[in-house]
Amino acid sequence: MNTPDDEKTGLDIRAMLRHMQKAALQFDDAAVLHREVARRLLERLDYVRLTPASILNLGCATGLAAPELRQRYPRARQVVMDFSPTWVRRARRVLGRWRRLPGVSGGMRGLPFANDSFDLVFSNLALHRSDDLHALARELQRILRPGGLVMFSTFGPDTLQELRGAWQAVDQAAHVQPFIDMHDIGDALVTARLADPVMDMEHFTLTYPSVDALVADLTALGLRNALKARASGLTTPRQWQRMAEAYALLQDEQGRLPATWEVAYGHAWGTDAQAQVATEAGEVRVPLDSLVVPHRQR
Repeated sequence: MNTPDDEKTGLDIRAMLRHMQKAALQFDDAAVLHREVARRLLERLDYVRLTPASILNLGCATGLAAPELRQRYPRARQVVMDFSPTWVRRARRVLGRWRRLPGVSGGMRGLPFANDSFDLVFSNLALHRSDDLHALARELQRILRPGGLVMFSTFGPDTLQELRGAWQAVDQAAHVQPFIDMHDIGDALVTARLADPVMDMEHFTLTYPSVDALVADLTALGLRNALKARASGLTTPRQWQRMAEAYALLQDEQGRLPATWEVAYGHAWGTDAQAQVATEAGEVRVPLDSLVVPHRQR
């Protein structure tokens, strides 16, 4: 069957990669929220019984969570993966020159790993970089061993709502990426036959002295507009000024501008489901022999 259009985020993958490559050297300075969310996500591992032999740090960025994962699971083999080769190179070196991590760069629709490769997939604020959530969920099921865990955080739909609203005062073009609701994420996990998904969310509000400061942070985080539907022309000074004036209506008593970040947290467990292979056309193919024997061969 074909993948429904509403499972896709409308991302221009090449544009996203360009933004991430440019952000590589600035990311660590801007990643205040990423560090805090990573800390909270790592704490959630305290409440699960898991001794992984292999870990995929998916969407590793510059390796913010890699040292803590190594400290928690010193005997586990940790692989770092992200879309940007530059980010992956930095993540590989985060444990020191003589303890470089194995790393892979690539997108999330087709993860370049064999079935049943990992006991833990850890992903901090990265799933928004997937252009097809259901395809990614199937891939997570495929690479997780039965009883393995995927633990993740990602941005929710309230993220950057102030910036989105300010642009809507100017025009109806797509200036800010929409983010997927946690209920839709949960549905994708269930559809992919991952077990016992649990989702929750919280809101953070960061403040900035100006719209320019906020956009500078978004640039440093690789979060500039990468939508296929984004306006093709350059933003004019008049458009920018109108947006900034609309945003300024939200400033607090100190003259600072708020930016909301909705963060969804979730986890689910790998199961012994039938083998599924997603093609580039979005089709899902199930081997005929797996229709006779419901457990996939290992």
